[in-house]
Amino acid sequence: MNLRLFLMSLIAALGGFLFGFDTIVINGTTVSLRQVFDLSEGWLGFTVASALIGTILGALFAGRPADRLGRKPVLFWIGILYFVSALGSGIAWDWWSLFIFRLIGGLGVGGASVVAPMYIAEISPPAYRGRLVALMQFNVVFGVFVAFISNAVIDRVFSHEIAWRLMLGVEAVPALVFTLLVPLIPRSPRWLMGRKRESEARNVLLKVGNTAEQTELELTAIRQSLDLAHHTSSEPLFRKSYLAPIMLAVLIAMFNQLSGINAVMYYMSDIFQMAGSRTDSALFQSCLIGAINLITTLCGLLLIDRFGRKFLMYAGSIGYIISLAVITWMFLIYADEFKTASTHNRVEVARQYVEDVTARSSQTGQAVVAQRQLEQAESNYQIALEKTGELAPGALKKPGMVVLAGLFFFVIAHAFGQGTVIWVYISEIFPNRVRAKGQVLGSFTHWFMAALVAQSFPVLVAWVGPAFPFAFYTVMMILQLLWVRFFMIETRNVPLEEIQKKLNIA
Repeated sequence: MNLRLFLMSLIAALGGFLFGFDTIVINGTTVSLRQVFDLSEGWLGFTVASALIGTILGALFAGRPADRLGRKPVLFWIGILYFVSALGSGIAWDWWSLFIFRLIGGLGVGGASVVAPMYIAEISPPAYRGRLVALMQFNVVFGVFVAFISNAVIDRVFSHEIAWRLMLGVEAVPALVFTLLVPLIPRSPRWLMGRKRESEARNVLLKVGNTAEQTELELTAIRQSLDLAHHTSSEPLFRKSYLAPIMLAVLIAMFNQLSGINAVMYYMSDIFQMAGSRTDSALFQSCLIGAINLITTLCGLLLIDRFGRKFLMYAGSIGYIISLAVITWMFLIYADEFKTASTHNRVEVARQYVEDVTARSSQTGQAVVAQRQLEQAESNYQIALEKTGELAPGALKKPGMVVLAGLFFFVIAHAFGQGTVIWVYISEIFPNRVRAKGQVLGSFTHWFMAALVAQSFPVLVAWVGPAFPFAFYTVMMILQLLWVRFFMIETRNVPLEEIQKKLNIA
C-alpha cells in the first residue's frame, strides 16, 4: 500500500476519532449531569441525545457542501465545529449552554460520518478500499476507547465539581490537531472529475500509488460512472433506479442502532450500576469494554477485504443474538436484586454530592437540591428493600459478571460485524453522481435511530426495567441476520464503478 495514500486516509479518519470521542465522552458525565442539573430520567436522555440532534442535522446537510465545495473544505470546518463544541461544553454555565455546545459538536459528528468515509472511499483502490474506509471506524473506536480512559482518569484525579467539565472539554486538543492537518490532504479525484478538473484528478490518482495505465483506466471508469451526458451531478437520489442502494443503506443503518449499541455505549456506566457495580468500578469496566472494542475492530479491519462484508455481518449478527439474549435473561431473573443494588449506588452518589456542595457556602441553592435528591434516592432504596431485603455482600457478583461478560461479547460482535462494515458499505453502494446524497441518507438514518435509542433507553428502563429494551434489541438482530442472508450484496474487491452495475443501475 502506498504510504501517502495511507497517511491521507489516516488524516481524514481522524475525523472519526473525534466522532467516537465526542459521542461517547458523555458516558462518563451522566451521573454528574443528573445531579448538577437535577435531571429526571427523561431529561437525562434528552441531554445525552442533544449531540445526536446536531448529528442528525449535520448528517442531513453535509452532502450539499461536500458536493459544491468539495470533501476537503468540509472536513476542515468539521474540525472547527468539534473545537468550538469542546471548549463551550467545558465552560457551560447552565443546561441550555451545554445543550447548544453539545448540539454544535453533533453537527461535526454528523458531517464527519458523511464526508470522511466518502473521501477515503473515493481515493482508495478497490483492493484496499475496505481496510482504508474501515480505518475510519477504527479511529471511531479508538476515540471511544480514549474517551473511556480519559473519563476514568479525570474521575479519579479531579473532584466531581469540575471532572465532568474536563471530560467534555479535553476534546479541544485533538480537534485542533485535526483542523491543522486537513489542509495537507488533496481533494477527492472523483469530486475533481465531477467538476471537469481531470488533470488535477489524474495527479491525485498518481500520488496514491496508481501507475499511469491504472490511472487512465480509473479515469475512464469514473467518467463513465458520472455519465453527465445522460445524468447531472444534481440528479435527485429518490428515483426508482436507485431503490436497491437506498434500501441497503437505510436498512444497514437502522439495524446498526436497533442492536442497542448506542444505548450500551452512552449508558454503559449506568448499565453496570444496574447490574450492581459501584460507580468507580463501572468506569473501569467501561475502559475494558473500550479496549475490547478497539482490538476487535482492528481484527475486522484486517479481515474485511479478505473474507468480505457479508461474512463479518453473519458473525456479528449471531454474536449479537447470543449476547443480547443472555443479558436479557439475567436482567429478567434478577430484576429486583439488581434494582436494589442500583438504588443503593444512587444513594451513595447522592450522599457524596451533598457533601461536595455543602462544603462550599456559595452553593446553598445547589445544596438544597442535592439534599432533596438524596432523600428521594433513600426513599427509592427503602422501597426496593421491601421486595428483596438486605443483600448479602457479593450476592450479585456472579449475575453481575454474567452481565459484564454478555456486554463484552456484545461489543465484540458489534465491532467485528456492523461496526466495521457500516461506513464501508454505505460509502460503496451508491454511484459517483449521487454518492454524497446516498451517504447523507445512510448517515441521517443511522443518527436518527441513534437519537431514538439514546432518548428512549433510560425512560424504558425506568418504566419497565432493563430486560425489555434488551429483549427488543435481540429480536431486531434476528431480523438483521435474515436481511444479511437474503438481501445484502457482497462488495468485496469490486471497483466502485462496477458496484452500480451489480445493482443494475444504468
